[in-house]
Amino acid sequence: MLQRLARLEKENERLRRENEWLRRELEKALRAAKRQAAPFSRQAPQEHPRKPGRKAGRCYGRPHWRPIPEQVDETLEAPLPSHCPHCGGAVKVERVAEQYQTDLPPIRPHHIRFRVEVGRCHKCGERLQGRHPRQTSDALGVAASQLGPQAVAWAVLLAKGLGLSHDKARTVLEQLGGLRVSRSGLCRAIARSGAKAEPTYQQLVQIVRHSPVVTPDETGWRVAGHLEWLWVFATAEVTVYAIQPGRGFSEAAAVLGEEFGGLLVHDGWSPYLQFQKALHQTCLAHLLRRCREMIEIASPSAARFPQTVQGILQQALQLRDRREVNQISPPGLAVARGRLEARLDRLLEPHYRSPANERFANHLYRNRDLLFTFLYYRGLEATN
Repeated sequence: MLQRLARLEKENERLRRENEWLRRELEKALRAAKRQAAPFSRQAPQEHPRKPGRKAGRCYGRPHWRPIPEQVDETLEAPLPSHCPHCGGAVKVERVAEQYQTDLPPIRPHHIRFRVEVGRCHKCGERLQGRHPRQTSDALGVAASQLGPQAVAWAVLLAKGLGLSHDKARTVLEQLGGLRVSRSGLCRAIARSGAKAEPTYQQLVQIVRHSPVVTPDETGWRVAGHLEWLWVFATAEVTVYAIQPGRGFSEAAAVLGEEFGGLLVHDGWSPYLQFQKALHQTCLAHLLRRCREMIEIASPSAARFPQTVQGILQQALQLRDRREVNQISPPGLAVARGRLEARLDRLLEPHYRSPANERFANHLYRNRDLLFTFLYYRGLEATN
């Protein structure tokens, strides 16, 4: 019996580990199903898709049409034929209607030649070179033919703003404006633009460091095939991005500064908590999404914990909405807020048998003081 009991306990432990592994894989699969792997392609096409376009009738939505241009550059006449093409009868003009057409003009490269004077100082012999305000570089010789500022600006927009590769950006410039340029030429021009924009970037970083409220976040980013991290720091006025090799406190402090003392609205990532002089607000949208994902795969008994957390967070958001429209007094807000916090504290006291519930409870416990900061400060967002 003892041998059988030991064997059953060993089998039970193996099944428990297998069950936990399957639950983790299921959670990953559910998260992956909500994340697009390619543009406009999340799953197999439907056999009987709905008719594309807007619905007719009252559900059509808000109609839209092009406004009449304020300035007309060219007027063309569209006369009637002298005879009806159907019966050959005479045609009489009843009225003249107007139609407008907005188009792009033909684009061709604009070539500028700068006659640069080169000389030397009679006194010290130093070489001197003239510079016109519209020049973008002092290079001469084999590097004398360069791209102008407008062409470089378009290249930066196509490559960095719209995410085109250097080759596709080159193709757009060539087909749209007849501008012939190599991929390497675009790459070097964009790099020079980045160097020239560095002082402006540092000014934006200083604005973020002195902002009262900052919303940071980070996501994976590939650089030459290697995993790095794209950081974003958003304020009401500016947004600053930074591609960094890691996602720790040092990378966040490189933009925010180690002594940042404003309000941080984030997803609860632990490095943010190292900004000890800052006030923190954990994003409730992340927590609500986690509740929904846990409820989908949990058993009825295990689902009660995320359902209760979901209810508390939703009530907190409703309380915020009542405050914004002045439907609750400051004393009433304090009482309701205290009740929500007490409910959450009681909820985090027990030990949960479900590993998923235990992990979620530990996460909420670590971020307990960061969940309802938005109920203490009017105007602070509850989500990032």
